[in-house]
Amino acid sequence: MTAEQDRNGVVAAGDGAIRWGVLATGGIAGRFTADVRRMAGAEVVAVASRSEASAKAFADRFDIPRAYGDWAGLVADPDVDVVYVATPHSAHRAAAGLALEAGKPVLCEKAFTLNSREARELVALAGERGLFLMEAMWMYCSPVIRRMTELIADGAIGEVRTVRADFGLQGPFGPDHRLRDPALGGGALLDLGVYPVSFAQLILGEPDRVQADALLSPEGVDLNTGMLLGWESGATALLSCSVTAATGTTATVTGTAGRIELPSGFFAPETFVLHRDGREPEQHSVESGLTGMQHEAAEVMRCLRAGETESPLVPLEGSLAVMRTLDAARERVGVRYPVDEAA
Repeated sequence: MTAEQDRNGVVAAGDGAIRWGVLATGGIAGRFTADVRRMAGAEVVAVASRSEASAKAFADRFDIPRAYGDWAGLVADPDVDVVYVATPHSAHRAAAGLALEAGKPVLCEKAFTLNSREARELVALAGERGLFLMEAMWMYCSPVIRRMTELIADGAIGEVRTVRADFGLQGPFGPDHRLRDPALGGGALLDLGVYPVSFAQLILGEPDRVQADALLSPEGVDLNTGMLLGWESGATALLSCSVTAATGTTATVTGTAGRIELPSGFFAPETFVLHRDGREPEQHSVESGLTGMQHEAAEVMRCLRAGETESPLVPLEGSLAVMRTLDAARERVGVRYPVDEAA
C-alpha cells in the first residue's frame, strides 16, 4: 500500500484497500460502516458482537463477508487490517486492549475510556506493540474545524479569552438505561460532555483549573453538568452537558479581536461564522469530498499507509488530557464508577 491520496483525501482504489473490522453492532457502528463502505480504498470485511445473531444481522445489513459471535474471532482474523471499536465506553479498555494484544491497529470511539488510568494503559500497550491507536474524535478530523483552528492560530480573533459549548439531550432515560448505570460509565459527562471538553482543549490545551457542578441521579451519575475551565493565560471555558434537557449544541470562541460561532451540531459542522469589528460577518465552509465519519476513517487509513502509529490530528496526549479533565470534573461533582476503585 502507498500513502498517496487524491486532493480530497480519498485513497485511490489502486493503492490496495484498507480492510476494516467493526467491533460492535450499535447505531454508531452502523453509521461508521455505512460511511466507510462508500469510500474508495476501504473495505469492511468483518464484524463482531457478543451475540452471534446480532453480528449476523449486521453483516447481512451491510453485506459484510464475516460475522463473529465473539470479539476474539474478529481480532484474530488475518484479513482485518484495523479494528474500529464501537462498543459503549465501558468496554473500550477491554475491546481495544484485546485488539492491540492481537496485533491490530485500533480506532476507538469516544469517550476514549472510563477514566485516565484506562486510557494510559491503552496508550502504553499500543506503544509497547508499536501499533497505531486513535480516539474516534471525528470533530478533530473535520476540515471545517481544522479551518477554524487555522484562523485562530493566525490571529483572526486575537487572543482567545472564552470558549462556550454545550451538548444536551432531553431524555428521559429510565433507571434501567445504560446512561443511568455507573458500571457502564453512565451520565452526561462521558457520553456528551466529552465533545465540549474536547472542543475547548483543541483550542486552549489542557486547563490549569477545573470547576464543576451537577445534578446527580439516584444511582449516582450526572444528569446535568456545568463546567468552568481556567487557564493561566486568563482564558476560560464555560461548558455544559445534559441528559435531561435538549440544548442548542452550539459553540462560540471569543478573542480580543473577534469571535467565531458554530451552529447546532458544532462537533461536525458544515460551516462557521467569523465576526470581527468593522467587518461584515464571514461565513466559512470547506469542500472536502468526504462526509460524516469518513474524515476520521481517511485519517486512519492515511496513517496506516504512511506507517504512522499516531495521528497528528488526534494525538494520544490530547485524548489523555481530555480524560484527565473528565476525571477532574467527575471528582468535583462526586461521580465515581466501580472501575475507579481498581486504581
